[in-house]
Amino acid sequence: MMDNKTFIAAGIIVAILIGVIAVFMASGDPDGLESSALVVSGQKELTGLSPEDGDAEVVGTGDFAYESPMPDYSLGEEMGSTGGILAIIAGIIITLVVVIGATYAIRLKNEGSKS
Repeated sequence: MMDNKTFIAAGIIVAILIGVIAVFMASGDPDGLESSALVVSGQKELTGLSPEDGDAEVVGTGDFAYESPMPDYSLGEEMGSTGGILAIIAGIIITLVVVIGATYAIRLKNEGSKS
């Protein structure tokens, strides 16, 4: 039987491997929510290609603007695939820290309510 630390380490390694492979297999065409928004707004056919400026069309021409620290799961076009890999690894680490923190907080709450 595997102990908890070994199980977590194996999970992290598998997540990083999947993330690194995903960088090279990802499509440049919008998917998920972004693609659905293009279909709903009538700017894309359900099975067609997305317009070149799809992101701007989804956001619209209003005053809404945002800047992401890792747009499109990368660290900038100049870094290429390396930036994508670093962004994926950063995302995995951030997610792990949030989950461990939430688990720790729930465990403390449960231990406090038993006393």
